[in-house]
Amino acid sequence: MAQDLENVTYEEEFISNPRGLKLFTCRWTPIQDPKALIFLCHGYGMECSISMKGTGIRLAKAGFAVYGIDYEGHGKSSGLEGYVPSFDDLVNDCSDYFTSVCEKKENKKKLKYLLGESMGGAVALLLHRKKPKYWDGAVLVAPMCKIADELKPHPIVINILNKLCRIIPTWKIIPTQDIIDIAFKEPQVREEVRSNPYCYKGRPRLKTGNQLLMASLEIEKNLDQVSLPFIIVHGGDDTVTDPSVSKLLYESAASTDKTFKLYPGMWHALTSGEPLENIELVFSDIIGWLDERTIGGNSNSERDRKAQHDYQFLHSQGEKTIVVA
Repeated sequence: MAQDLENVTYEEEFISNPRGLKLFTCRWTPIQDPKALIFLCHGYGMECSISMKGTGIRLAKAGFAVYGIDYEGHGKSSGLEGYVPSFDDLVNDCSDYFTSVCEKKENKKKLKYLLGESMGGAVALLLHRKKPKYWDGAVLVAPMCKIADELKPHPIVINILNKLCRIIPTWKIIPTQDIIDIAFKEPQVREEVRSNPYCYKGRPRLKTGNQLLMASLEIEKNLDQVSLPFIIVHGGDDTVTDPSVSKLLYESAASTDKTFKLYPGMWHALTSGEPLENIELVFSDIIGWLDERTIGGNSNSERDRKAQHDYQFLHSQGEKTIVVA
């Protein structure tokens, strides 16, 4: 199925993974030859075709071909709703699909970027870890490098839940706050997410919570192994993922091209849940970062990029920029 959305073509397709599950994929492409490829990694409980539609269209209008995939148990893909039995399998599914797109004849010389939101930021970092030299860069939107302390169950509870994972892995009994209420600043967006039938809104399943925690701990331990170019954008008032851990990633990463932008007053869902002027500021920064590295560029294996360190704190309206290098 193909749709024309204001000079952007939208298409959907189902693929099969090695475990026999049907996974939903979608893509937004510009009418002209795309200047680079961007691969979306959505957040926990979310999906691509509706939740990330705005992101796909904005980036395609900026000249990029944008590809998304719904993880197992998410969106329109097969699997028990909201269930992540193996974070490694989830990452492998993304890697297999994204790589298949990159290796098409018409794409082999194009730059390829990852864009991960929240849990998708963890997916992007693990994709990079799986193939350290493959990706040309990553856009990390409020990445899950660590579960925020306010959302993490007490260590005693975690210990009990870990043991229960072996007995009742799919039970929805992990106590957490309502993520929608604290992630999306705009009330109408909260209602859109609640009414989206493809978004999972139940309590986290035991094994899912275990896998998210283990993945975040693994990433937190290996921040210094991150070596690809990246930009982190994070809301200063985010209570879902911890901005201080994004700062730690920026400071710890081995990358020679890295940027961290913190937006005071903004919440977790920077690309969809903020007032329009805030969303436009965030996308202006993201697209500017991508364009700076794309125009005239070749694939990662064909170029040496000049080192840059931009550590920026931005006011939510973009009125003032303080650069700390």
